[in-house]
Amino acid sequence: MIKHRGFPGRLPSSDFQFVIRRANKAGATKIIRRERYRDRSNVDRAADEGFVKAIWQHFGEEPFERGNLDAGRLSWLFGREVIAAEDPFDPESYDALLRLNVKVAEASFPKVFAPDQPAEDVDDWADWDDEDE
Repeated sequence: MIKHRGFPGRLPSSDFQFVIRRANKAGATKIIRRERYRDRSNVDRAADEGFVKAIWQHFGEEPFERGNLDAGRLSWLFGREVIAAEDPFDPESYDALLRLNVKVAEASFPKVFAPDQPAEDVDDWADWDDEDE
C-alpha cells in the first residue's frame, strides 16, 4: 500500500480522517458510492470539501493510487467527484487508480477551485503622511 506523503491526515480540528495508518490485514475496505443528502451536517460537508481540496492540491487532474486514502471518505465522493481511472476497477484494492472529476468537483465545491483572492491593495503607503511630523 502506497502512503501519500504530504497528504493531510484529517480535517483540521475534527475527527474526520483522510488517510489510514496501515493496511487492513483482511484486505482493503471496499469503496462504494454513498448518497449525500441535503440534510448532511456542515461538518460533514466541510470534510468533503477539505478532502477534495487535498486531492486537488496533491494530485491535480492526474490519476492516483488509492493507497492509504480513507475508503469511507472516498466513498462519499466516489462516482461523482472521484472516479475510477482504470477499467476494470477493483474497489477493494489499495492499488486501484482513481482521478478527480474536475468538472463535477468544481460544481460541487467551487471554493476549492476559486483563485486565491489578492491581498488588499495598499498604494505603497506613499500618500500616507505621519501627522506627528
